Amino acid sequence: MGKEKRGLDSNFALTQVREKGKVLREKTGMYTFPVGVKFILQKDIAIIKDLMKAENVERLNMYRYCQAVMEARHGKHVLLDKEGISCPAAAAAFGFKSLPEGLKNGKGLAGFGITKHAATGREMFNGMDSLVMGELNSLYLFPLETAIVEPDVVIIEDQVERLMWIVLAYVNTKEGRRVESSTAVLQATCVDSTIIPYKQHKMNLSYGCYGCRDATDIGPGESVLGFPYSDFDSIVEYVEYLSTKAIPNSRNKNAYTLLKKRNAEKILETDIFQMNKKEE
Repeated sequence: MGKEKRGLDSNFALTQVREKGKVLREKTGMYTFPVGVKFILQKDIAIIKDLMKAENVERLNMYRYCQAVMEARHGKHVLLDKEGISCPAAAAAFGFKSLPEGLKNGKGLAGFGITKHAATGREMFNGMDSLVMGELNSLYLFPLETAIVEPDVVIIEDQVERLMWIVLAYVNTKEGRRVESSTAVLQATCVDSTIIPYKQHKMNLSYGCYGCRDATDIGPGESVLGFPYSDFDSIVEYVEYLSTKAIPNSRNKNAYTLLKKRNAEKILETDIFQMNKKEE
């Protein structure tokens, strides 16, 4: 079904998404899938019927956004909307619902032990990037390797070392410019890794947050980042380049191995010297 008829993307474009999604995963060694996020605005809701016909899409109910990301990184196609989202902070960020007063005034974060003072929590939410209320109808999340539509944002959730190579590829696409990121260690997947890349058209890094680490299977050595889909092709190109030399050389830990060898030789020399001294 063509884009002009059904609202979905061309077969060629989708083949490229799938193949490059696989390259991204395999070249970095990721063990779960890179995730595509499609923002379905109110004016584009007709696409939902096409998605449901084209793929086994699960409409989530009582799910947090970070849990939707978890499902997609493990291979599922999921749809999350105003009725299905359960996290009030994420619902506010996506413009589905107003932020509850208990969160807005900061007392909620203090109650969770996330902040010591309510004023701190209040400021954290004051700085929250969000969508216009009512603009978004739903969010469609899926593994890039089985994409049936081009995403707006790509999310990677994996080991920090693997994320590092994605960031380095991005630095290459920006001709060496440093990556500046924004986080309050709050709303790591919804705001830091999705809304900021979507609105500000740039990569954003996060350390995770209380919510996603409590609600999903993200590991202690894992974190999350997001970037606009417009940077996807270039990032994959540079990941392929890095995989030819930089990635394997770094993972071989040649310099560290040499250091251990030198230290071992010093210990051996000391032991021989002490043995000779005793014999004398």
